[in-house]
Amino acid sequence: MAENNRRQRPQKEEESGWKFWLQTIALTIAIYAVFFLGFKFILSNDKVSGPSMQPTFENGDKVIATRHSNLTRGDVIVLKAPDEPGSFYIKRIIGLPGDTVVSKNNKIYVNGKMLKEDFLKAGNKVKEPDTSLYAGKPYSYTYNFTLSSLAKNSPEWQQRYSSSYLNKIKKTNKVPAETYFVMGDHRTVSKDSRIIGFINKKSVIGEVKWRYWPLNKWTVF
Repeated sequence: MAENNRRQRPQKEEESGWKFWLQTIALTIAIYAVFFLGFKFILSNDKVSGPSMQPTFENGDKVIATRHSNLTRGDVIVLKAPDEPGSFYIKRIIGLPGDTVVSKNNKIYVNGKMLKEDFLKAGNKVKEPDTSLYAGKPYSYTYNFTLSSLAKNSPEWQQRYSSSYLNKIKKTNKVPAETYFVMGDHRTVSKDSRIIGFINKKSVIGEVKWRYWPLNKWTVF
């Protein structure tokens, strides 16, 4: 009887060991699956490239964006670059579908009301170098424009849009349906909607919610 017990004990220990490893492997696969599906359908992990959002975001910052957000004016988004297939831009929404947008005397007016741009306060304190086209101007400096004037005078817009599309914008000065007008916080260097035009809703990857790198600039938005 004692001998049978000794024989059964190693067998049970072996079975227990196999169960432990199978459970560990299954748990590992499940965790990877959750992360994979999460970043495919819910989140987006992105790296900032370039100076267009300085000083809010610097080149090399790493951010997490949420997909399918209910976007509003002032949100920072990651989007597919309309002029560089396979590339992504990080910009801020200034105009929503149907909004009128006017820049005058370094102020933005949306639907006739001055847009409160607290997110530009840091950029107001940083000046462009003497070698810049806007030497001595703050990063936040915004030249005068309207959507109508861009439709009339922008060479990039002339290449991007049809005459009928541009004529409608000239008449209405409004952001077309299903699109956004976006700008970078570093207004003097940003290649944004003033150049690349309106951003289709389908081109938006997600809304930036968290900067996790560098660690000393960890921020939730």
